[in-house]
Parts: sequence; C-alpha cells; structure tokens
Amino acid sequence: MTLFRQIYTLLLVLFLLVVASLGYVQFTETQSFLSKQMESDLNNTSHSLGIMLVPDLEAGDIVGAETLINVIFEGGYYQQVKLTWLVDGKQQVWQNPVTIEGVPQWFIDLDLFKTIKRESTITSGWIQLARLEITAHPGFGYHELWRTMTNAIIVFSILFLIAIIFARIGLTWILRPLHGIAEHAKDVANRKFGPDMKVPRTVELKSVVLAFNSMSSQLKQIFNSLDEEVGELRKKNLVDQVSGLPNRQYMMGRLNSWLSEPKSGALMMAKFDWLEEVHSKYGYQVRDETIKLLSDKMKQHLDGVTVSVIARIAAYEFAFLITSSEHEQTSKYLQTLIRTINQEMSKAGCKPNEGFAIGIAERIGQMSVTDILAQADNALQKALQGNQIYHWFETNEKQLFTREQWRDHLSKAITEGKFKFKWQPILLNDSNAILQRELYCQLEIHDKMIPAGQFMPYVELLSLGTLLDKCLIQSLHDKHLLDKNFEPIAVNLTFQSMGDNEFHQWLNQFLRSSALSERLCFDIPEAAVYSNPEACQMLCAIIRDNGSHFGIDHFGRQFGSMSYLQNLRPSYVKLDQSFAYYDESEHSSELCRALINVAKGLDVEVIVTGVEEEEQLTRFTPLKTNAYMGYISPPVDVD
Repeated sequence: MTLFRQIYTLLLVLFLLVVASLGYVQFTETQSFLSKQMESDLNNTSHSLGIMLVPDLEAGDIVGAETLINVIFEGGYYQQVKLTWLVDGKQQVWQNPVTIEGVPQWFIDLDLFKTIKRESTITSGWIQLARLEITAHPGFGYHELWRTMTNAIIVFSILFLIAIIFARIGLTWILRPLHGIAEHAKDVANRKFGPDMKVPRTVELKSVVLAFNSMSSQLKQIFNSLDEEVGELRKKNLVDQVSGLPNRQYMMGRLNSWLSEPKSGALMMAKFDWLEEVHSKYGYQVRDETIKLLSDKMKQHLDGVTVSVIARIAAYEFAFLITSSEHEQTSKYLQTLIRTINQEMSKAGCKPNEGFAIGIAERIGQMSVTDILAQADNALQKALQGNQIYHWFETNEKQLFTREQWRDHLSKAITEGKFKFKWQPILLNDSNAILQRELYCQLEIHDKMIPAGQFMPYVELLSLGTLLDKCLIQSLHDKHLLDKNFEPIAVNLTFQSMGDNEFHQWLNQFLRSSALSERLCFDIPEAAVYSNPEACQMLCAIIRDNGSHFGIDHFGRQFGSMSYLQNLRPSYVKLDQSFAYYDESEHSSELCRALINVAKGLDVEVIVTGVEEEEQLTRFTPLKTNAYMGYISPPVDVD
C-alpha cells in the first residue's frame, strides 16, 4: 500500500471514529432527554387529569368522566389510560396500538424506551373515588429520536464526503514533493538523470530532495565522464591526429565487421603522391594543413553520394569503404572523389590528374579481409604502373542474379513467406547457458540455399527492408518458432523499418495480439539511432510498452556520444564485431573497457559478437561482459 493510501485511510478511520463518537453521544443524549420529557409530561398529565375528574366522579357522571379522558387520550401521547371506580370496582380502559408512522419497525423493535407508567388515586377530601393509571406512548420518543438521528446521519454523510474530497486534495498537495522524490528515484534507478527537483517548503523533505539532487548530479557526472573517456580513447586509438579521419586500426576493424554482415559495396585504396610535392615545397606544416582541408572536403562531398568510411591508413595513403552500393553508385562515388582531389590539388598549386592513383575492388560473394585488401592493392598498383588515375580490379566471378531478377525472387519470397530459418545461440559467460537466440534467414532459389549475405544487400537497395521485417516477424507466429524453445528470440530490424511509421503501427498491433511478446527481442543498428533518434525512440517505446525487449546492434561502431543509452534504455547492447579483431598491442582494451563500463553503468547487458576462438573470448573475460556469440557456437537450423 502506498504512503498516500496509508495516510488517507488513517485520516478516514479517525474521522469515522470521531463521527461515530459524536453520533453515539448525540444518540444517547437525545434518548435520555426524550425519556425525561415523556416522564415529565406523564406526571403533569396524571396530576392535572386527576384534579379535572373529581367533580364528575363525585357526581357519579360516568359520561362526563369518559368525555374528559377521551379528549386527553385522543392526542396520541399515551398508550393506555385505565380508570377504576373504587365504589363498585368498575374499570374502563382506553388503549392505543404501538404503531408509528415514518419510523421503520426494526428501529421500534430495538426497544429503546422503557415503559413509563404513573398510577394515582383520585380523592375528595378523605374519600377515595377512583384509581387512575396512565402509560406513556413511546411513539413520540421513537419519532423524535429517528428524526434527529436521520438528520444527523445526513449532515455527517455530507461532512464525510467533504472531508474525503478535501483530504484527498490536501494529501495530494502535501505529498506532491514526496511523489516527485519517488519518481526521481525511479529515474535514477533506471539511470535517467533529468533536471534537479524543486526544493519543497516542507522542512523534513528538504534534506531528502537535496540529497537526491546531489546523488543524481554525481551519477550524471560519472556517466558523462565515462562518455568523455570513450571519446578521448577513440581519438587516441582510432583517429588520425592530422586529418581527423579514422586510422588504419579503425578501418581494419570496420572491414572485418563489414565482411561478416550481409552487405554490398566496395573498397578503394588511394595514394596521393602530390602531397609529397606539397611537403617538399612548403614544409610539413602546410602539408598537414592541406591533408586536413582535403579530408574535410572529401567527407563533405562524398557523404552526399552514399554512406562510406574514409580513413587515412598511411602518410599519403587513404582508404574508402563504401558499405552499401552497386557498381553505378560506386562509379559516381569515384568520380566525385576524383573531382574533389583535383580541386584541392589546384588550390595547392599542383597539376590536376597527376600524382595520385586509386584502386577499386568491389565486394562479390564471400570474401575475407585479406581477399578484398589484396584486390584493392592490386588495382592500385596497376593504376600506378599504368600511370592511370584509377583502376578497377577485374574478376571473373559474376553476380548470381541481375537487380530485377533479385526483385522478383525477393518479392515472391516475402509475399509467400518462403524463407528458411537458422538461429545462433548467445551464451552467458559464467554458465554457457543460452541467453537468447538470434534469428537468421535463408532463401531457397532453384534448389539452391542462398544465405542472407547474398540477398540482404539487394533488400536494402530495392527498399524491401520493411516488407522483409514484417514477413520474418509474422513467420515467428505462423511457424510457431517461439514454441520450439524457451529462450527469447532476437530479430534484426533493417534500417528502413526504423523510420517507417506504418511499420511502427503494424508492430504495435502484432505485439499486442501475441501471447509471447515478452520473449521477442529486436536488434536496432546503432547507425539508425544516430541518423533518426526520434523515430528510434518511438519504436523502442512501442517495443517496451508491449513487454518485448530491444538491444543496440554494432554498439561502439559510430563516433558519437553514448547519451542515447539513457533515453532509449535498451536491455542489452551487442558490441561491434570490429572489437573482436583488435589485438592487445593496439591498446584497444582501454576503449573496450570504457564502452562496456558506460553500458554496465546504465545496467545494460553487454554481448560480445564475432567470437571465433577461445583466445578471443579469454581477452574479454577481464572486461566483465555478460554474454558472447559468434562462430565459436555457429548457427543451426531451426528445424
């Protein structure tokens, strides 16, 4: 029971006790007063009637005596009048039944008034004429007592209702600071550090509010310091200090992560020998300033073409990772890059289209980091040897289907729900028990099983992400996948679904109608959080309100603040796969530890991804992560 209800109940009980006490006092006092009044009235009537009957009794006028008694008896205040003539013993009795209008019978049956009788002897001098006995009628007492009590009950009821309303309003106003403290405590428990609470006027609550504000401020400062530490470690370990671009270490991690995901795109390797010419002419300071300006211009112009990662991997070598594109878009990216380089060369006094070369290797099929680096480097060397501006790596491997063929196959598979499923266990560090299972889909075309890595790039390029997400989520219900195990199932949401309001509404309806929504988890890519935070917050609220869970995928990949964790409050984060490939010699453990501390400081579980060997898992043991996944425990068929 809440404190409000406890105080509210106590006040009502005390009020009822006071009202009951007052009612009891009022009842007993009224009853006593009415009894005394009836007794006094009976004495007066008995005395006065005895005096008035003397003449009739002396004259033996029976009719006159009866008439006089009838006048008094018809008033209804007496239950019985008995007159006994002492001369001959004749007795006359007048009697009224005990029926009282307007008073319930159960109240009369309580027998609240005792029978009041008065007996007197009527005399004339020394001669006794008759004996008069009068019994008071209780109707007057019951009627007056019932009227008084009903009026009192009505008044007390009105006062009780008024007291309830005023007590509720008063308690709400008085306990408002305490309610604010409770809500603030919940926010602090959930690692949500909002603005300080207003200090109340209540002396007892002032110190509590000040203590909470101080504690919340300190926790917020600790989180911000951890966030700043992550930023500083990223700059120190993953950012080139001259250009401000990611360095070779970051690029290698992104390559590993990119090639392990179902993506398309290309890798470009560029060598800018003209920067050496700038160095020899103007010195290293001008060269470094030129590198900085070139880097800014490349980011500015190339980000408008497609999503990419630009890194400085050596003194005069740059790498460009296009994470999702087709050949035409890659060509457009290449032309924009060449135009940007020539513009900066002209500003530096160098001849355009000279002193630089670019090698391009497109991702086709299953490739390793070594494969695509070798192809890009081979294309770069051929461009240098042939004195060309750029060179595409030529491969004999052809695409499985054309773009339109992929559209037909994917649209049909989505419409008919033809996907096959695998799931990969996510294991707890301390017990190797399964925390959840991540769902993967496959597509069977012409009796050939095609993994997601081959068709997912076309899902994004053809804007089929929302339809695919709906299909996979609906398949969980239609194929009873949740009935095949007892662990939660994690579903990766595509980037397109994040900002689709129609998908948000559909997911809300699906989760409301699902009896097992609490066993569904949704993985949200970190890039979507940075690109569209409002839409992600709306989607996360829908998932949370329906009892499901969500986590952040590729955690730590993006360069930015981790403050979104406080707003979204995910259940878990999946550390980006690039961290699984960093070595101790590259000082990445500090960055990993800081990222993990940020998440764990907000009570968010941390899952390591991309683990292939026990050695990798051992490296994360000191970092106190919660669980891990990877090909150390590969996916298995659902069936």
